[in-house]
Amino acid sequence: MDWFTAPDYWLGRLVFQRALAGVYLLAFIGAALQFRALIGTHGMLPVPRHVRHVPFRRAPSLFQLRYSDGLFAGCAWTGAVFAAALAAGVGDLVPLAAAMAMWAVPWLLYLSIVNVGQTWYAFGWESLLLEVGFLAVFLGNARIGPPVLVLWLLRWVLFRVEFGAGLIKMRGDPCWRKLTCLYHHHETQPMPGPLSWFFHHLPKPLHRVECAANHVTQLVVPVLLFTPQPVASYAAAIVVATQAWLVLSGNFAWLNWITITIALSAIDFTGLAGPPPEAASRGAPLWFVALVCAVSALLLWLSRHPVANMASRRQAMNRSFDSLHLVNTYGAFGTVGRVRDEVVVEGSADRVPREDGDWRAYEFRGKPGAPGRMPRQFAPYHLRLDWLMWFAALSPGYARDWFGPFVERLLAGDRDTLRLLRHNPFPDAPPAHVRARLYRYRFTTWRELRETGAWWHRTLLREYLPPTRLAETSRSEPE
Repeated sequence: MDWFTAPDYWLGRLVFQRALAGVYLLAFIGAALQFRALIGTHGMLPVPRHVRHVPFRRAPSLFQLRYSDGLFAGCAWTGAVFAAALAAGVGDLVPLAAAMAMWAVPWLLYLSIVNVGQTWYAFGWESLLLEVGFLAVFLGNARIGPPVLVLWLLRWVLFRVEFGAGLIKMRGDPCWRKLTCLYHHHETQPMPGPLSWFFHHLPKPLHRVECAANHVTQLVVPVLLFTPQPVASYAAAIVVATQAWLVLSGNFAWLNWITITIALSAIDFTGLAGPPPEAASRGAPLWFVALVCAVSALLLWLSRHPVANMASRRQAMNRSFDSLHLVNTYGAFGTVGRVRDEVVVEGSADRVPREDGDWRAYEFRGKPGAPGRMPRQFAPYHLRLDWLMWFAALSPGYARDWFGPFVERLLAGDRDTLRLLRHNPFPDAPPAHVRARLYRYRFTTWRELRETGAWWHRTLLREYLPPTRLAETSRSEPE
């Protein structure tokens, strides 16, 4: 069946699979290292409490059947082992059916994690990893050529990621149409990186060029992915270059990296790779052809939901239309903030809290804190607590479910929670009180940076959470 496979894409498939396995590996390691404080039995949003109220059909997960912290850790580390094996190429050394099983294991395990992850896992790149990971199960291994249908489905995913993001911008904040959003974005994005300060201070005409180039990349280039080669390869290369620019300008977990990974599958590497290996030119077994055709038909049928969403004037961002996250809709930054607020959490050992007492700040790993600390690079690793702190500063409503439990764990000196932070100002004993204050942050100017060495300037706005002691946390909420 010559129509079914595209042997010339053997190198693109190899690069795609290795890169996707690397993303899986980071996702599982992050889950293993962070889950106890976030969703563990004694976490801020415990899985056992969550699954009591969510039926299996709405969020299928192994942890709906049984949960323990040990089981979760075992699943996360098992997923990491499989991902590492796939990244090392083990999937190409085994029979086709075994390779498919190897790709199915991390997908099932990560689906189980996402479906009980609650707000900590409510990000578009979680669904994107699951959607692409599901397709990887049917991409075959080195013993057959890459299935054409799956290659086209990967382009369809990339189209929705880029085109959906472009539409949400044009329909959203007017600054995208005025080409002025990037006057603010590098400063107000969720987690700036080490170069974000410099990107922010680029000349405004260059920011306008950035914005216009973004519209071309997201609204015009995706259409070219469905054209003949070499045009499709050029389009995919433009997506890769644009995503690399975003990697340099901020920390967006693995969103940019998995988008690059998908784009690589659309590039024709024939000129670099030479003729395909003999094994990649073999025909696929009939059972595999039938299975891929059936899965492709199912995914195309499910695609009616994101198509309708993109066509709607009330387009939603980052939404799943089925509990398995098979086909989703994507989008980002339909609205861009003009100012940056940050919640600064402080503790005090004083038994009677005073405004001018000895308040010490808890420093987070990635989010802005001390003005003199340069933003760090963490992506593609995802610091989930830091990201949610950005939402907490936008509105206390985003933090209502978990901020009180977070403060309670600081007051109790919970080791798992403190491991999520960069610095614990109370290494010997927990504080008697914890408070949170809301500050307005902005990047310093070139002159301020030279004179003070500070990357940020901040101004106190108001109290976010009044001084709270352990017995009060259950009834304390941010204001």
